[in-house]
Amino acid sequence: MLGEFWYNKNYCHWAWGGLVFLIFTIWIHVQLAVAMNIWRKEFFDLMQNALTYQSSPDEGYAIFVNKLISLKYITSGFSNLYRPSFIEIVLPYIGMAILTRWFSRLFGFQWREALTFSYIHKWRYVINEVEGASQRIQEDCNRWARIIESLGMQCIRSILTLIAFIPILWEYSDRIGIRMLQSFDGALVWVCLTASLGGMIISWFISWQLPDLEYNNQRVEAAFRKDLVLGEDDKTYANPNVLFSLFFGIKYNYYRLYLHFSYFDLWSQGFTQFIYILPYLLMGPSIFTGMISLGIFMQVTAAFSNVHSGFSVFFNNWIAITELRSIWKRLHEFEENIKMHGVMQAI
Repeated sequence: MLGEFWYNKNYCHWAWGGLVFLIFTIWIHVQLAVAMNIWRKEFFDLMQNALTYQSSPDEGYAIFVNKLISLKYITSGFSNLYRPSFIEIVLPYIGMAILTRWFSRLFGFQWREALTFSYIHKWRYVINEVEGASQRIQEDCNRWARIIESLGMQCIRSILTLIAFIPILWEYSDRIGIRMLQSFDGALVWVCLTASLGGMIISWFISWQLPDLEYNNQRVEAAFRKDLVLGEDDKTYANPNVLFSLFFGIKYNYYRLYLHFSYFDLWSQGFTQFIYILPYLLMGPSIFTGMISLGIFMQVTAAFSNVHSGFSVFFNNWIAITELRSIWKRLHEFEENIKMHGVMQAI
């Protein structure tokens, strides 16, 4: 599942060259996110001090507008005399996001192509038929490549995000509003890491049975689909009683799957809301004592969210990971079946 793409001479230029290009575009995207984080601090500090412009509201409004839609930073040749406005940050941010997603989709499809034709070559010379081969080659290869592409992108982005945003959290950790945490260096970072890892561990136990249920789903779906396909040529295969029996197995398995998903959704939604208010609980007292400004408060909460997302990339994609584990299990079984039935050498 890996060597067919990364070590195949026909695709290795896509694999390694594409990976370097994606890392570069994601790095630029993260730097723009850092610029947006700095802009957030300056903008909300302006909002906090808005009343100082009561005697000259036009001046205050002009600064407000410049923070949002000014192009002076670009037109001045990126001069240090000006700070980037919202639009000067967000437009390249959107452009890089579109470019990265477009190229990552091509990258994932190349992986699917490499995997598909590697399996086809092996499967064609198997002496005995391998059950579910068409589904493994057509559907599972596609889903494997798409999920790996998505998760891989998020993992790279998470690493670069942590590198960029952890220093911001570390810098403001000495201004945390809870006394018992003020003596710890980098307290905000450690709290974020502890909460994220705790959430991932609990998620692992709650979702323990989901991969097996997903795996069973594919087996019963395959049996149902097989009779329907055979029934297109010979209606004797489309026996309503047989199809009803097969569909009942699908229904039973899905109901079990939905029940287990409900447990996971309950935990996931509750944990997400807790993480949302956690930086407010940590930094809230500081804003009332004057240790931080509104701008710093908003900057820290945004940075906390980014760092948590970096630490929690697996938690945030747990459903996709569950599906990936199921697909890996099916493809691994497919590969073992090919080996077990024996492969004839192509002439």
